[in-house]
Amino acid sequence: MQQSAVPELAHTHTRPIHWVATATAVSGVMALSSLLQPNSATAAQPADPRAGTVHTATAPSTAGVDFPLACGPVKAVVQKKATGDLDGDGKPETVAVVHCDAPMGTPPDGVYVLTRATDGKPRVVATLLDPKAGDTVSDFAVHDGAVAATLLGYSSDDVPRCCPDVTQSAKWQWKNGAFTRSTSAGAHSV
Repeated sequence: MQQSAVPELAHTHTRPIHWVATATAVSGVMALSSLLQPNSATAAQPADPRAGTVHTATAPSTAGVDFPLACGPVKAVVQKKATGDLDGDGKPETVAVVHCDAPMGTPPDGVYVLTRATDGKPRVVATLLDPKAGDTVSDFAVHDGAVAATLLGYSSDDVPRCCPDVTQSAKWQWKNGAFTRSTSAGAHSV
């Protein structure tokens, strides 16, 4: 008869107290990890060796911008916004999804690109989606110099304005001095 190098241990059979101890330990680790968070990331542009300064560009704000939107007695509302360098000049632009603050119905959205004018004030430099198209924007993002959006629209004038029945993906990218739009292979009904 040969003896095992590791003696049998009394605690090799689980009992309810083992599960309680394990659950308590896991809960403690989770609670501690929620309290300990890493510092926020900071990034700076590399210093210009000629000037010895660091360049940081901030994206233009949407506050106080006069969007080319006819809203009548109601105001224009910025529904969503995102920033990114769309034209590759090293300065971020702001893309805003804007509609009239209508009390009823689903007002159509406009998608606008803002940049800083020479006086530093934000200004609209491009309309990617005109509200006259009648679409609303559901998903919206700026990635890798492109604006991507999911557009909700209507197949005919008979469809109630509350209930869009057509969905399509759109992407705008700066090419040859202008924004060009590409769409997915086909729009599909909701």
